[in-house]
This record gives sequence, C-alpha cells and structure tokens, in this order.
Amino acid sequence: MSKRKNPFTEDNPNHDFCNFLMELAEYEKNVSRDIHKYNVYRKAAATLADYPSRIKSGTEAKCLKGIGDKIGKKIDEFLATGKLQKLENIHGDSKNEAINLLTRVTGIGPAKAHSLVKEGITSLEELNKNTDKLTHHQIIGLKRGKSESGDIDTLITHPSWTSDKVDKKHKNNMLKNIVNVLEKCGLITDTLSLGETKFMGACRLDLEHPVRRLDIRLTPHDQYYCSILYFTGSDVFNKSMRAHALEQGFTLNEYTLRPVGSTGVPGEPVEISSEEDIFDIIDYPYKKPEDRNS
Repeated sequence: MSKRKNPFTEDNPNHDFCNFLMELAEYEKNVSRDIHKYNVYRKAAATLADYPSRIKSGTEAKCLKGIGDKIGKKIDEFLATGKLQKLENIHGDSKNEAINLLTRVTGIGPAKAHSLVKEGITSLEELNKNTDKLTHHQIIGLKRGKSESGDIDTLITHPSWTSDKVDKKHKNNMLKNIVNVLEKCGLITDTLSLGETKFMGACRLDLEHPVRRLDIRLTPHDQYYCSILYFTGSDVFNKSMRAHALEQGFTLNEYTLRPVGSTGVPGEPVEISSEEDIFDIIDYPYKKPEDRNS
C-alpha cells in the first residue's frame, strides 16, 4: 500500500488550505470520479502553495489564477470555523472512506475500489481474505501493507547508452542485468514487468522492513537530465515550465529541450549537463526539487 505524498508542509503559509483542497481532489477522483473537479482542486492547491504569504480571505484567494467563487467560499468557511462541512460529511460516510482506503493500495483504482465496496469489501483485513479478486499487481500492492511505505522511482543511465542507440534499436541487456543482481541479493522480491528500459516490481531491504513498489527506468545518457526534471514533477510545475519554455522559443519534454524555429519545427536537442542548465537556457528561476509543487 502506498501513502499519498503530501508536499504541503507546515512551513508553507497556506499548507492547511492546500491540504483540504488535495483531500477534496482525492474524493472527486476516487469517489465521485469527477476528473474535472479533481484537476480544479489540485491546481488551486498548487497555486496557493506557490503564494509567498498567508491568504487572509476567500476574496484575496480569488485574485489568484485558477481560484473561483466556490473555492473562495471554502477558504472563508475554513478561516471562520477551522473545518469544512463537506469534508465532515465525507468523513462520516463509511462508503466514501472505504473507497478512499482501498485506492491507496497500489494497482487498485477508483473503478476497482467501487466494485470491491459493492461486494462488501471495505477494509484491508477483508481484502486480505479475498485476494482471489485481485490481480498479481494488486496483491503485491496489498502485501506492502504499511501506509508509510512509499513508492521508489529510480532513473538509471550509462554513458554508453544514448538516444541514437535507442533509435537504431540496439539490443540492450543493461537493465535486465541490474535486476538480476538485485534479485540475487534479495532486494527485489517480485517482478510485475521487465523490458529493455523499464522494470516494475517490488523490493524489500529485509524481513523486518515493509515491501515497497519499485520502478526502474533506463534512460539514454543524453536525455537523463530532462527525464530527471520530468519525473521529479510536480505535473503542475512541469506544465508551467513547458509553457514558459515555449514562450522562450523552446519545446521541453521528458526527453529533450529543443529550440523551435520560425516554422514551428523543433531543431536539434540542446546539450544538457545538469538540471540547472535547463532552467538557465529557458530563463526560468531555479527551484529545488522539494519546492516544485506548482
């Protein structure tokens, strides 16, 4: 089971607003299955997280991009009462709580969680008794057990593995060799999938530690820093940075940074030797990974 990451720590002046907005976002995604509202709440949380001072009213919040009347009223309610009635109602509904709990198991999405709850499975204990209803992926997610055990995403590269070799479809066993070594030493416990450039599975330090989901990606050496930037996120931050890059005459994705010519056709990739290079080239203020919430 994976604990959802909450980037809004108490040193952020608006962390409490951000936290209730993210909780509402999770409800909309998992229970209501309203992706539009999910995105609205997430973007509002990211906007508030990036605001340098404490928001003192809903009216002030509405001056910020992506925050409308409804979210402004929720901020006023929270400032006046210290809580939100909508969240109180959500917490008081056992079905809602069960769906949110089950979707925290890796591999169980909203549709599967709804189906399980409909069958009367509303807790991890009941889920453990009904593993026949789960896929191999979901069973591994359940086996992880502890909510505080987070996912591990790893990018690896090597100077000999470059994008031109990927384009020419050179056969590569580098990742398979690494996984084989990690299996032999007991670190990797389960494999969900293994290709030339991506591994998905589970790992554990020893029997006293929880099982954790592990993804390993093999990235071409010349694309490594663009990949690091992309997979660090957040997705809201990535979208903002890509939009700024376009304004500066570049196109940025998880693979490359390229100048865009007058015809709109991207040119050859810019040579990158660090994350900081990307920020410098597109004239974007550098942010440490822990500050990339919006």
